[in-house]
Amino acid sequence: MINVRVLMVVVGMLYPTLARSGDWPQWMGPNRDGRASPESTPVTSLSSAIKPVWSRKIGGGFSSPIVSGQKLVYLDDQSSKETIQVVDVKSGTELWHISFDDSYRDEWGAGPRSTPFVDGDRLYVQSCRGEFRCLNLGSGDLLWRTSFEKDFGVKFLGSKANEGTASRRGNNGSGIIVGDDVVVPVGNTNGATLVSFHKKTGVQRWKSQNDEAAYASLNSASIAGTSQILALTADALVGVAAADGRGLWRIPLKTNAKRHAATPVVIGDSVIVNSHTFGLICFNIEKKAGGWNATEKWANKTLKINLATPVYVDGFLFGQGPARNYVCVNATTGEERWSQPGFGREFSATIATGKNLLVLTDGGELFLLAADSKRYTELGRAQVCGKTWSSPAWADGKLFVREGLLDGWKLSCFDLAK
Repeated sequence: MINVRVLMVVVGMLYPTLARSGDWPQWMGPNRDGRASPESTPVTSLSSAIKPVWSRKIGGGFSSPIVSGQKLVYLDDQSSKETIQVVDVKSGTELWHISFDDSYRDEWGAGPRSTPFVDGDRLYVQSCRGEFRCLNLGSGDLLWRTSFEKDFGVKFLGSKANEGTASRRGNNGSGIIVGDDVVVPVGNTNGATLVSFHKKTGVQRWKSQNDEAAYASLNSASIAGTSQILALTADALVGVAAADGRGLWRIPLKTNAKRHAATPVVIGDSVIVNSHTFGLICFNIEKKAGGWNATEKWANKTLKINLATPVYVDGFLFGQGPARNYVCVNATTGEERWSQPGFGREFSATIATGKNLLVLTDGGELFLLAADSKRYTELGRAQVCGKTWSSPAWADGKLFVREGLLDGWKLSCFDLAK
């Protein structure tokens, strides 16, 4: 009995640092790949008459919501301040909120654009202007902070910037937790494109690269036996060692306005990226005696996908196409298997759940599709919101959707498990 009690105490101490299987704790889900955890209940049907369980008015911004336990976190604009909002998952009732930077506004609206992320009882947030903070998820207490401008000399210029990098449209890309560190896309061109901090103390571990930051979120993976941080910067696709930031390989990718927005997709030792200029490209990453080698495996230059990141399922990529269409692509060859018209203007978000796909278009239409590589198979659709450029969160059978309206913004919860 004593041993059992000791075990229960130890588990209780560890629990705050463990992610629940049903959570959506960061950009693109538990593993940053657009896939729900295998333990979560898959969606098999979708009613066209589905109604929200709850909705709440919120402020502007394109940041996506995240879910950790019974807390939902989103960032918005409140009285010209970028603000952290934490609400109860079941009811949408506010638990706490804190403003953490001045808002940035352009012709697309005001408010945060980087998606927050959670690691145990710690919440990490980033403003358009480059204010990065770590807070206690339960209370909102500040644990540590850094400023891209004050600490690393990265100037936020807004519309005065000449190119479409983070200095013009805001720091949109999300950092990532890897082991005991958090790596952030700072964008300093003098050795600090990427900066790693100890996730609990904020002590700087390393800095790396000389590129401006674009809009793409970071990814991480073990490639050829080495843990790496993957970044699609304004100038290149790069892989650096997670342990010390040492540059391993680099592929220059010059594009119009340097407007890279999609997250690198990792499949084994291959990395796939997309943009409005070069299309969809797959690179094979190898470790050889003389160092690392990154070579083009295939390219589909017609799939000039701008904002959306495709999701990999059983050998195929599914996602928004460049012509208001939805596409399925062979991940081994880059060949387009099928295309279906009628999917938004230029953005849709895909979540893989079980053998099916939830797809939310920028017009607010939700589709349930079979992850079928042979043909387009629609299982249901529903109009769940108005215009949106934010990816939804998916947790325990519930979809959390952020939308922008002519008279304001709204966040809604839909229970698809029922």
